[in-house]
Amino acid sequence: MTSYLLAGGGTAGHVNPLLAVADGLRARDPEADVLVLGTKEGLEARLVPERGYELLIVDKVPFPRRPNRQALAFPARFRRAIAQVRGHIRRHRIDVVVGFGGYASAPAYIAARREGVPYVVHEANAKPGLANRLGARRAAGLGVAFDGTPLSGAEVVGMPLRREIVELDRVATRAEAAEHFGLDAERPVLLVFGGSLGAQRLNEALAGSWADVIAAGWQLLHVTGERSELSDPEVPGYALRRYVDRMDLAFSLSDLIVSRAGSATVSEISALGIPAVYVPYAVGNGEQKLNAASAVSAGAAILIEDAGLTGDSIRDQVIPLLNDRERIAAMAKAAEGVGTRTGTENMIGLIDRAVAR
Repeated sequence: MTSYLLAGGGTAGHVNPLLAVADGLRARDPEADVLVLGTKEGLEARLVPERGYELLIVDKVPFPRRPNRQALAFPARFRRAIAQVRGHIRRHRIDVVVGFGGYASAPAYIAARREGVPYVVHEANAKPGLANRLGARRAAGLGVAFDGTPLSGAEVVGMPLRREIVELDRVATRAEAAEHFGLDAERPVLLVFGGSLGAQRLNEALAGSWADVIAAGWQLLHVTGERSELSDPEVPGYALRRYVDRMDLAFSLSDLIVSRAGSATVSEISALGIPAVYVPYAVGNGEQKLNAASAVSAGAAILIEDAGLTGDSIRDQVIPLLNDRERIAAMAKAAEGVGTRTGTENMIGLIDRAVAR
């Protein structure tokens, strides 16, 4: 029986692919020992136990960004985190460590190396995080979600995705989705969303242009986010929702999507073959723009800079696209060549090869 330790967390971008791989390993071999390494503070503290996996705890030790008191304390705290992971590896007789980035991964990579256990890295973003850049140097296997990710020796495996996305039949569920959102399954739908908290830039742009979308003959499914105060005009063909817990149905109904460009978002949209307009979040290291790059270069998506998204840009760039059904069909075809639904299986294959070596 193989014992796996999957390390990562902090955000959904790390936790969700980790859980997809965990589920894939357990589905293949119910006897396999699949454990998760994370912190008490991250999203994994809730999601991992809910999914039925044991969470092993490691201290959260952020890398210092500037010389201060935390920087002085970092070496001792990081050594302690490494020792914690080495203890977990020994007690549970771990055969392979798989890291997905985040605070738990950096000490996991070093602990695995010192214990003589192979480790495998998965990088979800086109611009790698610090933990995975460090871990990639001596990894037994290195998988990335996007082509062009600057990690030497990386293999493009795609993004491990949720089962409800992998198994989604958009055609078969379109009628159910239309009924769920109170829209017409026979008319095209533009889906706009910015994540669970929403995206103010997207909401403001649509507040000034939703009528143009409706006038173009399209319906609008607008997920504003739970904190949004945008009022619902309550007109036919416009479904405004604060939050959607069935994004699979939202995707089933979508003929075009306007969204941010988080790695999971881009991977799911591409895997489902849906054309998109990406508006990368401007805060951070520019990774969202890079995440969208492969879809844009393939002709599956267009990109509008965050600062340039307004009601006028929706009218100037999105509305003409809504009126060009041939272009949308070509974008959908291109999207099918960009995305993959086999990211979980591809990643597990990479893990198997590392264990075999």
